[in-house]
Amino acid sequence: MIVQACINGARPRDFHPLLPLTVAAMAGDAAACVAAGAAELHIHPRGADGRESLGAVDATMLAVRQACPGTLIGVSTGAWIENDEARTRAAIAAWRELPDYASVNLSEADAPAVMELLRQRGVGIEAGLVTIADSERFVALAGHDRVLRILVEIDIPDLSPAVDEAHGIAAVLERAGVRRSILLHGVDLTVWPFVELARQRRWSTRVGLEDGRTLADGTIAKDNAAIVAAAVAMFRGPPAG
Repeated sequence: MIVQACINGARPRDFHPLLPLTVAAMAGDAAACVAAGAAELHIHPRGADGRESLGAVDATMLAVRQACPGTLIGVSTGAWIENDEARTRAAIAAWRELPDYASVNLSEADAPAVMELLRQRGVGIEAGLVTIADSERFVALAGHDRVLRILVEIDIPDLSPAVDEAHGIAAVLERAGVRRSILLHGVDLTVWPFVELARQRRWSTRVGLEDGRTLADGTIAKDNAAIVAAAVAMFRGPPAG
């Protein structure tokens, strides 16, 4: 069970005053999150124009590794980043400062090819499952057990159906005999209930400005480190209720 920090994602600049978008800001923010208790980092590198870019992975990885030596660092391979399958594959093939792992969304058409390319490059895979259909596609893939972990990322805004979807995904994985660790996270209003659910199920979780900007009481967090510290405290504290 770990708390991973997801420090920026695809959020726009005005989402939070301290959203880290430059390489220097990401490195400094990442170090603060590790100091607050984050075991790993999930980052969406940005180019000089502030937009997400797989071409910015090398510079970002180098800076964050220098700031957080020994910490596992992952990036997204979301299809929207390059918005072209060939450009996505070319960018991954050109990486020189390899991340420890990369998230691959099973809802995306090119996911199997991206996963195979990451394996060839020696990069671990977080298999991103948003829906039960994603989980069924995942377990049907040859070699699906050759991943670092399962990333259950529920984007349903209402808690009850979101929890049902998470349990449905877990049931598919259980029936298929998948034994990889699970990292569960929600978004916005479901972030904190899912941190608690992850703790109850003895899964890992992630928090940070990619997923939401508030603390469990609804107040706007000062920064990513404050969100991480709150999640770590929840994981270490007594069960809710």
